[in-house]
Formats: sequence, structure tokens, C-alpha cells
Amino acid sequence: MPPIIVIRPEPGTSATVAAARKLGLDAQGFPLFAVSPLAWDPVAREDVDALLLGSANALRHGGSSIAGYRGLPAYVVGARTAEAARAAGLEVVQVARGGLQSVMADLAPGHRRLLRLAGRERVELVLPAGHTMITREVYASRPRPFPPELAALLERQAIVLLHSGEAAAHFAAECERLTIDRSRIALACIGPRVAHLAGGRTGKGWAKSLNANAPEDAALLALAAEMCKDFPSGS
Repeated sequence: MPPIIVIRPEPGTSATVAAARKLGLDAQGFPLFAVSPLAWDPVAREDVDALLLGSANALRHGGSSIAGYRGLPAYVVGARTAEAARAAGLEVVQVARGGLQSVMADLAPGHRRLLRLAGRERVELVLPAGHTMITREVYASRPRPFPPELAALLERQAIVLLHSGEAAAHFAAECERLTIDRSRIALACIGPRVAHLAGGRTGKGWAKSLNANAPEDAALLALAAEMCKDFPSGS
């Protein structure tokens, strides 16, 4: 069985590795991003109808100012972000399985003034007519180079889980920098945009690149388990 490489920031890496090992996969974690808080100016509560949260990192690193929005409705991406939002005292009104753009068509009538708490790297949103949005960058995700242990592991066949476009682009760039042979590496991507960003300047060249059937960790792990079957025994 090939190793399953997890590169997302902590605490995501540990959570995914634990879930993968429960499935009997040989998962190994190498978080290639360090997430840290950014200073930001809160928006007055009375000027906000609802919050937009694409990642639980916004709540983990948003600091004490998050408490000023307790009780406000929030549109979030993913179960972990929903859990963190409820713990912060927000009223979760919708949990998107894709990106935040997917909730734009379903905003409640009274939710016209939106506050987006986001990372420095993010996907821009297209708002419905009559809506406004203020964005505050509350955290940054800084890429790290491959540790020697990961570079050595990638000298043989492996499956890499890609949870974000930022991770995909960084992983591809590091493989290129270190002249790692892509043809031994299969990619399990959380969505088409992520797969596209893993292309890199030299084109595709990966052993395989497949997308999960839903943009969530469980679907990505199910895909990785299926991909393991395509590797010869003893890989």
C-alpha cells in the first residue's frame, strides 16, 4: 500500500491522519503551512447582518473580537467550521459543502450586509444584487518547504491529499524546485479547481489526479482508499 501524504495545516493534518488510519490507510502527516493570526479592525456589530466563514481558522485566529458577533447568523463552509462557529456563539444558518460562493443564491432576505472573516489567500466572491460585503483578513497561511523526510518519501510511489488550491500550487512548486519525479505521485483532490492548480508550470505529469465526489475530508479519504487499489502490492 502506498503512503497517504497529508499536507494541510494543523490541526487539520492530525485529524485527517487519524481518520485515514481508522480506514486502514498508511497515512503520514507533513503540514506544509503555518497558520498565524493577523491584526484586524472589527466592523461594528450594528453594521453586520450575517457573517461569512470559509474556514474554522478564521475563528481559531480571529482573537477576542469574534465575541462581539455572538448571536449573529453565519454562513459557513464545512462541518468543522460550523462546529467552531457554534462554539463561538454564532447562529449557523447554512453549511456549504463547497465554497462560500455556493451560499450566495440562498442568503436570507434580511442578510444584505455581510462580513467575511477570511485568510489572506482566498477565492473572491460574486455577490447578489443589493448586497454588500466587508472583508477582514484575520489569519495568514504561510507555506513551508518540504522537510527532508517528505522529499525522501516522495522518491517512491505515494498518494497526496490536496485540500485546497493553495496547497496544490505549493506542493507542485516544491516538487518542481526539488526535481521530484511527478510520475510516481498520485493526487487526490478535493475539487476541480484544486486539481487545476496542481498543474504547475511544467504541466500535469502526475501518475494520476482525481477529484473527490464531494468537497469534504471524508470523501477525499474514500477516494484515496479507492486509489490505493490501483497500486501494485508492496508499493
